[in-house]
Amino acid sequence: MFERFTPSARQVVRGAVEHADGTGSDTVGEAELLLALLDRTGTPAAEALAALGAAGRRAAIERDLAAVRRRGGISAEDAQALAGLGIDVEEVVASVERVHGPGALAGPAPAQAPRRRGRPLRRPFTREAKAVLERSLRISLGRGDKCIGDEHLLLALTARPGLAAQVLADHGVTYVEVERVLAGRRAQAG
Repeated sequence: MFERFTPSARQVVRGAVEHADGTGSDTVGEAELLLALLDRTGTPAAEALAALGAAGRRAAIERDLAAVRRRGGISAEDAQALAGLGIDVEEVVASVERVHGPGALAGPAPAQAPRRRGRPLRRPFTREAKAVLERSLRISLGRGDKCIGDEHLLLALTARPGLAAQVLADHGVTYVEVERVLAGRRAQAG
């Protein structure tokens, strides 16, 4: 499948690995793919993110990713819905963290990258991140494109519920909106 990736899409995947390396994460997930997409400039995905205002809100997106991770994957929207039922998610998280330590719901503590003969080994992709990569292929084929570009990765991130899709939706970046921007871009180019 990676032979179908454009150089830009390959840079997103490499960038996601670098983000995981930088944080000491054991795996590469949706959040790292999203951060790598936000690093891009001059590509279809970068232009779509800029048109939707997300490129200028990187710091807020990073904070929101961290908050969703801290809440164990519960989005801000879900937390509001639970609040309507009398459940204070922040209090639940604080209670869990008092007993089990900070970030207890975020998953296991980051570890050092495994090494082989002095070189770090590649971090594995999470099941969700692999699904995003596979979905990008289906989206590319469905649109009649021969290659998988970074725009297909962005569409794949927003196509199904997940950590990145939740955070992006909170910032007005949904599959429908990304598709609208990309279609407008295609119409101008065509």
